[in-house]
Amino acid sequence: MTDLAIKLTNISKKYLLHHEKPTLVESLFRKKEIFWALKNINLEIKKGDKLGIIGPNGAGKSTLLKIIAGITTPTEGKITTDGRISSLIDLQAGFHPDLTGEENIYLYGLLLGLSQSEIKANLKKIVRFSGLGKFIDAQLFTYSSGMKLRLGFSVIAHSQPEILIIDEAITAGDEKFRQKSLVKMQGFFGQKKTILFVSHHLGIVKEFCPRILWLEKGRLKTLGPSRKVISEYLKSSQEIKK
Repeated sequence: MTDLAIKLTNISKKYLLHHEKPTLVESLFRKKEIFWALKNINLEIKKGDKLGIIGPNGAGKSTLLKIIAGITTPTEGKITTDGRISSLIDLQAGFHPDLTGEENIYLYGLLLGLSQSEIKANLKKIVRFSGLGKFIDAQLFTYSSGMKLRLGFSVIAHSQPEILIIDEAITAGDEKFRQKSLVKMQGFFGQKKTILFVSHHLGIVKEFCPRILWLEKGRLKTLGPSRKVISEYLKSSQEIKK
């Protein structure tokens, strides 16, 4: 790969669904329902591309992002990436509850591929951006979910990723920090980073992403210019409601 940041080849992801908790005997004989969250996804994303990903709930958007980010593995297929990846999906995945906020910055930063010297050089900026103040020295289990979100976003915002994966769910939290996060993300879109952006806010996707991938029931429905794909998507949604 030279100009490619991400390449997916025949990517599929299977889950086994359990609708109720069976007894030991039932679990030995009953069949488990198979659910394919993704099926035969082929995709090439060039370095510097800004790709929006849309689709209804349950279409496989988050699963696709988690596979690219390395949070989960595909059941079938091959994925190749070129560049440091930071994902704004599950911002608490790399934290330890018994460590302080500052200690978790080092832990999370190392998981993102930063060196200790890089983390140390950005530590004050990360703490300042998080707005946690004196709570940075408190153990993580004392944090609210909003405080954990702010800490995770702040580390990623200063990790200098080459590939950035964004789920709109990270905009949750208090209004002041949400606005600060959105400004930071807008800055990312103005840089030469490869960005994958999942959102139900079609206007924002169209504004920031020249191309859009539309997922439907785990399959790639279409991929093309934002305006064209959104128009087709809205038309399809209106037809379903009729």
